[in-house]
Amino acid sequence: MTYQIGQIVEGKITGIQPYGAFVSLDRNTSGLIHISEISDGYVRDISRFVNVGDTVKVKIIDYDYNTRQARLSLKALQRSRARSYHRPINTRRASLPEMKIGFSSIADRLPKWIAEAKKKGS
Repeated sequence: MTYQIGQIVEGKITGIQPYGAFVSLDRNTSGLIHISEISDGYVRDISRFVNVGDTVKVKIIDYDYNTRQARLSLKALQRSRARSYHRPINTRRASLPEMKIGFSSIADRLPKWIAEAKKKGS
């Protein structure tokens, strides 16, 4: 079978290591779900998400046609499911004042704060 990047496929977990889970897609093709592609949250123990022998649906995020090895993701499927089930109730947004966050806004305000601190200290 020929696989494509972005394709959603079913495979069987054949092994688990601290860095990821190995998946057999067919007799000639295998892949790895790297620990960073297991879940959006922190993953300490991969076997809390999958076990050897489990059949899983995964998304192909990269594929090497020469070695028939795939980089796989469970996390990508979780995101697409979350988007399809969580629809906003009200699509109109209230207009909010523009907020500046970060180092540039601190740098802009710093001279004023220093002047105020000096004034209080006098």
